[in-house]
Amino acid sequence: MPATPQLSPQEEQEKLLEEAIGVVKNQAFQMKRCLDKGKLMDGLKHASTMLGELRTSLLSPKSYYELYMAISDELRHLEMYLVEEFQKGRKVADLYELVQYAGNIVPRLYLLITVGVVYIKSNELSRRDILKDLVEMCRGVQHPLRGLFLRNYLLQCTKNVLPDNNDDATGGENESGNVQDSVDFIQLNFAEMNKLWVRMQHQGHSRDRERREQERRELRILVGTNLVRLSQLECIDMERFKKNVLPGVLEQVVNCKDPISQEYLMECVIQVFPDDNHLQCLSAFLRACADLHPNVNVKNIIIALIDRLASFAQSEEGNGIPSDIQLFDIFSQQIAQVIQNRPDMPPEDIVALQVALMNLALKCYPDKVEYVDKVLETTEDIFNRLNLDHLEHGAAVSKELMKLMKIPIDTYNSILTVLELQHFGAMFEYFDYKGRKLMSCFIINNILENETCIPTQEQVDLILNIVNCLVQDQNDQPEEIDDPEDFAEEQGLMGRFIHLLYSEDPNQQFLILNMARKHFGSGGDQRIKFTLPPIVFAACRLANRYVDLKEEDENWEKKCQKIFQFVHQTIGALIKAELAEIPLRLFLQGAVTAGGIEFENHETVAYEFMSQAFSIYEEEISDSKAQLAAITLIIATLEQMSCFGEENHEPLRTQCALAASKLLKKPDQCRGVSICSHLFWSGKNSKGEEMRDGKRVSDCLKKGLKIANQCMDSSVQVQLFVELLNHYIYFFEKGCDQISIQVLNQIITKIQEHLPNLEANEETDQINKHFKNTVEHLQMKKEIGDTEVSFAGLTI
Repeated sequence: MPATPQLSPQEEQEKLLEEAIGVVKNQAFQMKRCLDKGKLMDGLKHASTMLGELRTSLLSPKSYYELYMAISDELRHLEMYLVEEFQKGRKVADLYELVQYAGNIVPRLYLLITVGVVYIKSNELSRRDILKDLVEMCRGVQHPLRGLFLRNYLLQCTKNVLPDNNDDATGGENESGNVQDSVDFIQLNFAEMNKLWVRMQHQGHSRDRERREQERRELRILVGTNLVRLSQLECIDMERFKKNVLPGVLEQVVNCKDPISQEYLMECVIQVFPDDNHLQCLSAFLRACADLHPNVNVKNIIIALIDRLASFAQSEEGNGIPSDIQLFDIFSQQIAQVIQNRPDMPPEDIVALQVALMNLALKCYPDKVEYVDKVLETTEDIFNRLNLDHLEHGAAVSKELMKLMKIPIDTYNSILTVLELQHFGAMFEYFDYKGRKLMSCFIINNILENETCIPTQEQVDLILNIVNCLVQDQNDQPEEIDDPEDFAEEQGLMGRFIHLLYSEDPNQQFLILNMARKHFGSGGDQRIKFTLPPIVFAACRLANRYVDLKEEDENWEKKCQKIFQFVHQTIGALIKAELAEIPLRLFLQGAVTAGGIEFENHETVAYEFMSQAFSIYEEEISDSKAQLAAITLIIATLEQMSCFGEENHEPLRTQCALAASKLLKKPDQCRGVSICSHLFWSGKNSKGEEMRDGKRVSDCLKKGLKIANQCMDSSVQVQLFVELLNHYIYFFEKGCDQISIQVLNQIITKIQEHLPNLEANEETDQINKHFKNTVEHLQMKKEIGDTEVSFAGLTI
C-alpha cells in the first residue's frame, strides 16, 4: 500500500479544527431542533455533546479560540431559549441543579454558567450567591487552556449582571449584592486565570519555550479582560480603588513571579484605569514596579505611566497636577528605587527612565527648571557610579543620552534657559568626540534658528565651553579631518553664531568679543580662518556704535582706539596661521572703518592698517593672479577713503602705482597702472574732495599703453588696448583736460589695425564684441551730443 503523506503541523491543526467544527454544527442543529420541539432535556444533551469538543488537548490556542467562538455563538441560542422559558414560569433553580449532573466537567460548567446567568436574570435576589458559586465551581478545570476559556466565558456571560451599587445592606441568603461583590468576583476570576496563564509556560519540553511564549502572548487579552471589567464598574470610588481594587490586582501581579504576565498586566493597569486613580495611587504602583521579576522590562511600564500622566496634565480635563501630589518627587524616588533593585539593568534603560522623567518635569512643571537639572544630576551620578564615559557614538546608551540632552533644548527653545542648568555642560563629557560634535551642532543650530542673542560675557564663556569641540581641537578627535566640506559647514555655523554674541551695552559687548577671541583664538589654523573674521567685523560694528554714543560717553575715543588695537591683534593671529588673503582683506576693512570714524589718531590707525595690508601683499602673496586681485582691492579701498592728509595719501598712492608697475606679467602691469589712474582722479583728500589730477591720470594711462605695446601676444595686446580705451573714455567724459579726442582716435585706429590680424577663436570673438560695444557707446554720445564734453572730431 502507498504510504499516507505526512501532514504539516498547520495542516494537522486545520484538519482537527474542521472535524471539531463539524461536530459542533451537527450537535448545535440537533440542539436547536429539540428546543424548537420543547424537548429541553434532549437539547441539553446535544449541547453537552457539543461542549465536549472543548475537552480536546490537540488544538493550538489559535485553533481552540476559533472552536470556542463557534460554540459560544451556539450557546447564545440556548440562553435565549431559557430566558423565554423562565419568563413563562419554568423554575430555574431545578434546572441549575440538574445541569450539574452532566458527565464531564467542561460541558457541565459551561452549561452551569449559561443557566446560572439566566437564573440571575430571572431572580436578582440570588445574584451574589450564584456569582460566588460559579467562580468557585470553575476551579474544577485546571487545564490551563481549557480553564482560561471557561473563565473567559464566565466573564463574558456575567458582564451585564454584575452588581454595581453601593448598597451595603445585609440580609438573607437571597441578597442581590453590591459593587464589592463584583470586585471580589472579578479579582478571584482574575487571580485564577492568571495562574492558569502562567502555568502554560511550564508545560511541555524546554525546546518549545519560544513557541509557548508566543502562544501565551496571543492569549493575554483573556486575562486582561478582567481588569477591563473592573474599570467598567461605575460605583468604585477612589477610596475603594485605593483600599481594595488596586492592592488586590498588584498583589496578584507581583506574586505570580512571571515576566510575561507582569509586564502585560502592569501595562494593562495603566491603560484601563482612569488618570485620577493613577495620580492618587502612584506610590503603590511604582513600589510594585520595583518588586517585579528582574526579566521584566520595567522601563517600558514606567515610561508608559509617565507619558500618560504627562498627557493628562496638558489636557483640558487634566487642568494640571493637584498641588498636594508631588508627582516629580514620587517618580524620582521610585525610579531610583527601581534602579537600585536592578543592578543588572542596561545603562540605556536607566537613561531612558531619566528621559521619561525629564519629559514629565517639562510637561507638568514647565517653570521648574530645577527639576530638569535634578534629572541631569541624577544621570551624572549614575554614570559616575557605573564608570561610563566616552560613550561610543551609535551605541544604545549614547542615543538615549543624546535624546535626554536634546529635550530641554527643544522644549525651552532658548539656550539662555538651558545655561541655567548647572549639570547640562558636565553631561557632554560622557560622549565620545563624534557625539559631542553632533550635540554641539544641534545646540548651535537651535541658537541660529531662534536667533537667540547671548548677552553676557559669562554666558558666552559657558556656551563656548559646552560646544568646545567645535571651537578647539580635542585630544580624542581623528588626526585628519574626515570630510573637509562637513568641517567647513560646522565652522561656518560657528562663524554665524559669533554674530549672535551681542549685548545692548557696548562695554559688555567688548568684554563678550574678548571672551570669544580668547576661545576661538586657540582653535588652530584650520578653524580660525572661519571664526576670527566674524569677530573682526563684530568689533568694527562696535566701534561705529561708540560713535553714536559719543554724546553720552566722554571716553568713546579711547574705547575706539582700544577696539582697533583688538582688531589689529586678531588679524595678526590669522597672519601667524600662514594665511594671506583673509588678513589683507580684514586690514583693509579695518582701515575703512577707522577712516570713517573721526576719533583721535583715526588717520594714524587707518594708515597703520593700510600699511599692514601692503606688507602682506609684498611678503605673503606670490601668485601673479592673486597679486593683481590684491593690488586692485588695495587701490579700490584707498580710492574711497577720505581720512588721509597729503603727507599720508601721497606715499600710499605712490606705493600703489609702484606695486602695480612691478607685477610680474605685462598684462597685469598694464591693468594695475590703469586702475591706479582712478586714485589720482576720484581719490579723496582729508576734506573729502576728489583730487582731479589730470596729469597723473594721463601718466598712468600712457604707461599702460606703453606696457600694452610691449606685449608679445597679439590677442592679449588688443584686449588691453580695448580696456585702456574704456579708461580713456571714462576720464574724457569726466572732463579730464589731459585726455583729448586725438588720443581716443589714435587708440581706436590702433585697435582697428590689429583686430583683422587676430586668429579666429572664442577669445577673439569676445574682444570684437567688447570693442563693438565701446564703439556703439561712442557713436551714441556723438549723435546725441553731450552738454559737458564734445565728441566732435571723433573718427569711428
